[in-house]
Amino acid sequence: MAQSKDIAAKLQDLLSKEGILVKVRPISKNHEGSDDYYEVLVPEAEVEEAHSVIIEKGY
Repeated sequence: MAQSKDIAAKLQDLLSKEGILVKVRPISKNHEGSDDYYEVLVPEAEVEEAHSVIIEKGY
């Protein structure tokens, strides 16, 4: 889960460069004008690899 569209896009780019299929989906609208929250979705078979890449890159 990402707390802004910018972070979600960075994660999507990072994972895509590693050859992992990625889909980003908004999950909540914040009515206070702040950023929305986004799910960063990957295939179940690639979850462990995606998690490793995210940790390795410091996210």
